[in-house]
Amino acid sequence: MFSKACEYGIRATTYIALQSMQNRRVSLKEISEEIGSPTAFTAKVLHQLAKNNILDSTKGPSGGFQIAKDRIDGIKLGEVVFAIDGDAIYEGCGLGLDECSNDRPCPVHDKFAVVRDELKHMLEHTSLLELATGLETGETYLKR
Repeated sequence: MFSKACEYGIRATTYIALQSMQNRRVSLKEISEEIGSPTAFTAKVLHQLAKNNILDSTKGPSGGFQIAKDRIDGIKLGEVVFAIDGDAIYEGCGLGLDECSNDRPCPVHDKFAVVRDELKHMLEHTSLLELATGLETGETYLKR
């Protein structure tokens, strides 16, 4: 469903949100290690998220990434997805056809529309606070 960049972006923002709740700024290296992603690729993803005002980035020896505590609950997962992948997840064909519409549907068009609508609802109503809280309580994990 999501691009690899988007998957890493979701993992990274969730980890950063958790650390930010504990008043910690985290380094690129720490984020990469904690989410199991290549450092250079993670840097590009984090840059995109900072550019879209989802993360705060501070340069220098004591720099790193964080999210203001009062913003964590207000940032929805859909914002992270949009910052990295745009709105393609809501538009594409379930079978990857170039042309798929109500007038000329693919075999899964109607069923995939339901899945896409449910996904959109989940992304628009799930906050980083909810995801970070799952990590904090040990109910969820970012890597195995």
